[in-house]
Amino acid sequence: MRLLTSVTTSVKQRLAVRVLERTMKDGLDLRRLRFFPDSFKVPFKRDGLDPNPELTALRETEPVTKLTELFGRGIWLVTGYDEARTVLASGDDFSNDLAQFVPQEGRDPKDHVGGLGMTDPPRHTRLRRYLTPEFTKKRLARMQPVIERVVDERLDAMEEAGPEADLVQDFAFPVPFEVICELLGLPVEDRATFHRLGVARFDLSTGSSGSFDAAGQSRDFLIRAVARQREEPGPGLIGALLRDHGDELDDVTLGGLADGVFLGGYETSASMLALGAYLLADNPEAMDLVRGDDETVDRVVEELLRHLTVVQLAFVRFARRDVEIGGRQLRAGDAVGVSLLAANRDPALGPDLDRFDPHRAPTRHLAFGHGLHRCVGSELARMELRIALRALATRFPDLRVTVDPAELEFRKMSAVYGVAALPVSLYAEETQQAS
Repeated sequence: MRLLTSVTTSVKQRLAVRVLERTMKDGLDLRRLRFFPDSFKVPFKRDGLDPNPELTALRETEPVTKLTELFGRGIWLVTGYDEARTVLASGDDFSNDLAQFVPQEGRDPKDHVGGLGMTDPPRHTRLRRYLTPEFTKKRLARMQPVIERVVDERLDAMEEAGPEADLVQDFAFPVPFEVICELLGLPVEDRATFHRLGVARFDLSTGSSGSFDAAGQSRDFLIRAVARQREEPGPGLIGALLRDHGDELDDVTLGGLADGVFLGGYETSASMLALGAYLLADNPEAMDLVRGDDETVDRVVEELLRHLTVVQLAFVRFARRDVEIGGRQLRAGDAVGVSLLAANRDPALGPDLDRFDPHRAPTRHLAFGHGLHRCVGSELARMELRIALRALATRFPDLRVTVDPAELEFRKMSAVYGVAALPVSLYAEETQQAS
């Protein structure tokens, strides 16, 4: 049986490579990939909330690993913390330009690839300077009452419908979605349509084609939203950029910036809220701490960000030249993926990092990336987590998950790790019996 399994796996891998090679006949086009070879799946595999043992073993033995050779390019995975920081910080040695692998000629400009995470300077520098002032702590202060209102509305709805809830459907996804829509300034009547476009772009289970299609649709939606607001700018980020930079930004560029904000702030925050609540429900001490003072809540949130690392892999980099990383020689053109999850559990960052410790002093974790492509919305994400998790723990201090952990369906092959559903009881059993 083992021999048959081994032969079958080998045949599948050879067939996968042949099919992928056929997509190269007219040049590399990542949009056409319907699946990924098994070796590509290593950084996306988990054991519950923890890294898969295979990923941990790679970090311990070979923190810069060559996964395979594809289309004449080496495909590398970086799992060590120090090596990860080196790659993420080095714009001179590595490019983020994904557009070179998605032919642009003859395509509608609105379909072009190249958000902030997939763009190099000087274009990246120019685009980021439009967004950075909007995401300072001072500017984001205006979002605090918005987040508090959205969170309270969701908690009220859960309380009314209780005593049980699905934290994913009833809380984790609605909160960041409404916050992002408010931030961007999308009219209420547009939100149902926009909501349908959110999840598919992070799902890599069928290769990259589905993700590219979903990304194109949501980007097109936001480009049209920009066009409508150009005549009468709204109260959100789109309207502010139109008022301040409307002469410099066309609809496609501004729509792409808005799409990047959505990409970075929706699925990631939703997954953090769901998995963060899951960890808190299983850790009464942490649940109590997150109801504490601001400094204590900040510490717990930082540890949740590090421990969960829902963005599993940083945007892929491509070596600009021959370069040595962690003692391994990469060639110009090689592709490099950085496992943020593995790096955030590396002993080089601190001791005992496989354990969630709500008392841990904040680390220099890589949950938001590092270097010039570090997440521009990191402060908004932190604010959202602090407000939402504190309010959840305060309203429902006896929150508990009602299914066995083995029954939870975690997302496989998703660029953003999460859970499909999280059934919970909002109150202690005796409280429910008394009512």
